[in-house]
Amino acid sequence: MWSHRSLSRIDFRTVPILLALMFISILVISVAGKGAEGAEDGLFTPLAKAQLRWFGVGTAVYLFFAGMDYRKLREWNWILYGGMIVLLVGLFFAPAIQNVHRWYKIPLIGFAFQPSEYAKLVVVVALSAFLEQRGERKRTAFQSILIVLIPFILILKQPDLGTALVLYPIALVMFYIGGVNKKVVFYMSMAGLAVLAFVTLMFLGVISHEEVRPYATTVIKEYQYERLNPNTYHQKAAQTAIALGGISGSGWHKSAFMSRGWLPEASTDSVFPSFAEEFGLIGVFLLLLFFFGLIYFSFQVTALAKDRFGRLLSVGITVYLAMHVIVNMGMMCGFLPITGVPLILVSYGGSSVLSTMTALGILQSIYSRRFMF
Repeated sequence: MWSHRSLSRIDFRTVPILLALMFISILVISVAGKGAEGAEDGLFTPLAKAQLRWFGVGTAVYLFFAGMDYRKLREWNWILYGGMIVLLVGLFFAPAIQNVHRWYKIPLIGFAFQPSEYAKLVVVVALSAFLEQRGERKRTAFQSILIVLIPFILILKQPDLGTALVLYPIALVMFYIGGVNKKVVFYMSMAGLAVLAFVTLMFLGVISHEEVRPYATTVIKEYQYERLNPNTYHQKAAQTAIALGGISGSGWHKSAFMSRGWLPEASTDSVFPSFAEEFGLIGVFLLLLFFFGLIYFSFQVTALAKDRFGRLLSVGITVYLAMHVIVNMGMMCGFLPITGVPLILVSYGGSSVLSTMTALGILQSIYSRRFMF
């Protein structure tokens, strides 16, 4: 089941990228975590130390899954899926945190566990196993949609729009690769593109948010529609921080906007504008280069996978990683509503770090077994 020999066959090109992203995370969080009080200076602030601990645990998780035979996940997929559904339903009976039902508060250690972060990965595993077994049978489309739809609705009700919407492109690409009915994939693609175009045009100011309100609120509730407001303080603050960075940035620990606490969620959702203000366009280009490398090497795993389950699993995980980067940066640049999607390996948060490192470990398990039959 687990072999240390597999660790010698992983794609070592990704290791410097992971270390670079972790270092960037610590750099930004050490400033963003100070808030308006301007606590202690230096690299290892309390929040940065906490993130460093999560990276340590995440590395252990990464090595465990990289050494494990990924095909074991096929045997466990319905246990994992059932457990995920139970955890998502259980959230509605747990005490609300920040007025939403997204986390379980673990006593003694003070860790807030967010099941939806792991749910995306579990859906990828379950869908990969199902599509491998069912192939292109007639009822595959309906059952595949059902596998995604149940957690999608439960996550949406928390409410957690961002996490729920990340599932959509993951499912779409996996349906395409998995041979689901082409008409289903086509109509899903058109629906997704139509919604994306509408939201983007609204956030660019081409479509008026206020003019659409009377029609939209006949279908959805007022507070739900307000999430599509492109003129919130958070949206404007994120764009301001990015603009203040200019070409070369203000310099580390020299930000005039973010370090004073004027940027909401500077260490979590808004970590990208925090980074952009301090390191500017040059820093952003470097960050994008690291993410491009990580996603490019991840797609290579799909090309090298020797079985259908491995190909489906790797493409689902790669889209999972890519969508977090695209959606988070799109939110902060004012193209999409801010919905709480973290920037992988850079945003502060234990659940995000552990789920990302699990995903990357599974990819390496597939890569290291590329010559096995």
